[in-house]
Amino acid sequence: MEFGEKLQSLRKQKGLTQEELSKALYVSRTAVSKWESGKGYPNIDSLKEISGYFSVSIDDLLSGEKLLNIAEKENRANIKNICSVIFAMADISFILLILLPLYPYKSENYVYSVNLLNYGQISDLKITVYWIFFFLLIILGILKFILIKINNENLKKAFTYISLGVNIILVLFLALSREAYASVITFLILTAKGFIFLKQEKNDK
Repeated sequence: MEFGEKLQSLRKQKGLTQEELSKALYVSRTAVSKWESGKGYPNIDSLKEISGYFSVSIDDLLSGEKLLNIAEKENRANIKNICSVIFAMADISFILLILLPLYPYKSENYVYSVNLLNYGQISDLKITVYWIFFFLLIILGILKFILIKINNENLKKAFTYISLGVNIILVLFLALSREAYASVITFLILTAKGFIFLKQEKNDK
């Protein structure tokens, strides 16, 4: 007997509707319907809830192979989620390029380091481009956090590609503008994001 059939049988033995069982397990009715129809399996936590609620062992509900597959799938999802969070944090960290004293400011015979807010010795066009790039990456990071919360994989992937593209252009622009400190930090952030991206891609295979 498959898991879905076992769950349906246990539910009917207790005289429960799918709605009542979903409330008891703290999941949606759609999830229960999906499990019973064989279109999906619960995660490890939900399996524990089902096992405890019906007083049966997890082994009685699922074969060892199926359980191993679920655990492996959940582990991959967790790794992917962690990578997405770190990637989003990397984008938000571009606020440091605004606040840290990374830009040269010449005063008489001395050169000081100032932050972007006090950087006025380059053209207005360059300053505007810096602000646009930094704010765009910060916003992309914030939006990615929201997408992680609502679990939208397609948009998350799209935002990842956009973020990497913008970051590459920013590195080149800062390097051509001879902003040594800012370009090095931007390149390091890009390298970290590239590593995370490759980790995600490898995890998806």
